[in-house]
Amino acid sequence: MAAHTSHTSRAPDAPRATAPRATAPPATAPHAAYGCHEAHENYAPYVAHGPIELPAPHVPYLVRRIARPVNTQLDEHLPTDHKLSQVYRVGAGLMGLLLVAFGILGLIDRIGFFDTGGATVLALNTNGALSVLSICIGLLLFAGMVIGGNFASTLNIVLGLAFIASGFVNLALLDTGVNFLAFKIQNVLFSFVVGVMLMWFGMYGRVGSALPHDNPYWRARNPEQAAREDRAAAAAARLSHGF
Repeated sequence: MAAHTSHTSRAPDAPRATAPRATAPPATAPHAAYGCHEAHENYAPYVAHGPIELPAPHVPYLVRRIARPVNTQLDEHLPTDHKLSQVYRVGAGLMGLLLVAFGILGLIDRIGFFDTGGATVLALNTNGALSVLSICIGLLLFAGMVIGGNFASTLNIVLGLAFIASGFVNLALLDTGVNFLAFKIQNVLFSFVVGVMLMWFGMYGRVGSALPHDNPYWRARNPEQAAREDRAAAAAARLSHGF
């Protein structure tokens, strides 16, 4: 018996279904995705691509930016003969002299090293330990006064922060058994005042958003703009002299 094969009949005039053919845009087609709406003679052919993904932020870079934000760098070079150096020297010298005098007067009175009996010098409570510590910090400030420059500025800032932190710590230790430096509330206030003064002397002309453009710290942070201003000033000087 012959095998029977069935065939599906199709009308001769029925259109054949065909898949749509992907056609690339002509080379001269505008690329509206990039803001271009005009045809070009020599336009690069369009290449299909997926969404552009930006790389994740570089974590070490972000950490560096947070640790050292713009306009707060403290490591630029300062000429030793600059007038700002004199401010840092004077601030370190004055605060150092005050601390050394306070410490020497405390040692002269022969107060016990960890005595908390209420002995006072210059209206401040003290003992031998606080007197020795004051002399050591005062001598360190004298060293900053002699060296000057960035060292004196940074030293003032660091010690200023240390005095403010000491004020808060000793405020918490008042009337406790671990108040080894015999602090009273007047000592806490004195620590805050000295800390603020040291920070003011150290940051003067160094940290700020409105530093003058002839400031060496501003010039170190903005070298390109400083160079442009130097060129403009030199050109103006040549014109004024008729060159």
